[in-house]
Amino acid sequence: MRDFSHDHRHLSINTATLRRQLGTEVPLDRIVDQCAAHGIRAISPWRDQVAAVGLDRLAAQLKAHGIGLSGYCRGGFFPAADAAGLRAALDDNRRAIDEAKTLGAPCVVLVVGALPGALVGTPAYKDIGRARGEVHDGIAATLEYARQVDMPLAIEPLHPMQAADRACINTLEQALDVCDALDPGHSGLLGVALDVYHVWWDPKLQQQIARAGRARLLAFHVCDWLTPTRDLLNDRGMMGDGVIEIPKIRGWVEAAGFDGFSEVEIFSTADWWQRSGEETLAACIAAHRSAV
Repeated sequence: MRDFSHDHRHLSINTATLRRQLGTEVPLDRIVDQCAAHGIRAISPWRDQVAAVGLDRLAAQLKAHGIGLSGYCRGGFFPAADAAGLRAALDDNRRAIDEAKTLGAPCVVLVVGALPGALVGTPAYKDIGRARGEVHDGIAATLEYARQVDMPLAIEPLHPMQAADRACINTLEQALDVCDALDPGHSGLLGVALDVYHVWWDPKLQQQIARAGRARLLAFHVCDWLTPTRDLLNDRGMMGDGVIEIPKIRGWVEAAGFDGFSEVEIFSTADWWQRSGEETLAACIAAHRSAV
């Protein structure tokens, strides 16, 4: 297993970690400058943040700083109430792929979606089997375009607590079943984004990581699960502050062939989003060296 204790060259920052500082929304260009000042070599930006500063402007800024990407957040949300909604989702995923190409991202992370409308409390239907079928078909159609432009897609399984509203793929095994069905040749264009926050509890995790192998492991996200957790979406912990055995999971991931960045992704309304970017980045660097 790689030794992270002496430097942070394998650390990436998901920009959600820094999108709020001292309780205030912070523009992406400022976040990039902060990362550069701390010697961060890679980020994973969110599409709304990119749109706010401008795609071409961000691409130029990243090039000037010598910062690459560990992923691009995000595509997905394929299920819809009707045919028009399904087509709109496919169009939006094409745009996400095009943006990722402009930025030189290694993959587009897919949060696949679930019951349409559930996020706002009005699901259009309750048939999760239908939602999973629409996810399968949506990924299949999106993969056709991804192959044309050579952009890998990374399915991110989300914790079952989010099965109704954000992602009806909830285990690594489910995600890999989709990969094997749609990409049986292991082309490298369809794989998974493994976020320890969502999968740490899975009794099949080690087995399924080995099954994924190098070709399917496209991204690795780290944070920690706090006890008690005050908010299941926005109360993630800094690595080492919770109960996830992060080094053990990283060992499994690296044994399977992954040698990319460890991407810190922390949503933290009551804690880290109340601190300065400098304090949060310093903590990320220290925790990456000691707890990842």
